[in-house]
Amino acid sequence: MQHDTLWCLDVETVPDGDLVPGDWPRDQFIAKGIWHRVVAVSIVEASIRRAADGRERYEVRCCRSGGEAAWDEGRLLRGFWKLFAATRPRLVTWNGRRFDMPVLRLRAMMYGVAADGWYAPGDRWNGYGQRFAPDWHCDLMEELADHGAATRLALQDVAVAMGLPGKVGGHGSEVAEMVERGELEAVRAYCEGDVINAFALYVRWALLTGRTDAAGHNASLESLVACLAAGRAERPHLGEFLDRWRSSVRPTPAAVPVGGRVCAPS
Repeated sequence: MQHDTLWCLDVETVPDGDLVPGDWPRDQFIAKGIWHRVVAVSIVEASIRRAADGRERYEVRCCRSGGEAAWDEGRLLRGFWKLFAATRPRLVTWNGRRFDMPVLRLRAMMYGVAADGWYAPGDRWNGYGQRFAPDWHCDLMEELADHGAATRLALQDVAVAMGLPGKVGGHGSEVAEMVERGELEAVRAYCEGDVINAFALYVRWALLTGRTDAAGHNASLESLVACLAAGRAERPHLGEFLDRWRSSVRPTPAAVPVGGRVCAPS
């Protein structure tokens, strides 16, 4: 199967108070996906375009969070898995094989929500559950670490090294307090910042691995810049991300040379 849509995805969660003992060590809590209540699911969605030689480029359609801030977890999961089944995207995550996707599947199971799109038939080597099938589910953290042969890095580490802003509007450790204060829109904005970073890193990884070329890389990031610029008036966090990215002093933060010239996204 050739996917025509790409999703860079991230979720934000808080402890499910009915399941988590109050004195449970944080590292053991993190390991238990079913103890995490989902409060935000965010994506950057892009079309996958292929040239005659098979090289790809990615045209960003939108950066958004699923549903509405007032939706409860059950409704959020039903909406997500329904859309996932209808779209069957190529999925890009950071640590999503260990955390995001197990949480989304386990919590769906708890609510009696079908996640049949995830289990769509492929073959022995192709499918969302196949660890070494990045054209279905690319866990960038695992790919960059050679599936554990090298050190696994945090999204923040790689994003900043590449000239991206990294975290915008908070930190994962602050999400529970933000939810308690009723700041769900801020949580969704923070989650969207992570998927924007992830999309840009995926484009650079696609160049690294030959899935795209320099022109495709730059065009893909141009489409991301256009999306952020178009949305900044109503969603200031998109503008903040873009401004911080543009002001980066890291080498090659937005474009790579094409024919000896670098034309940075404006």
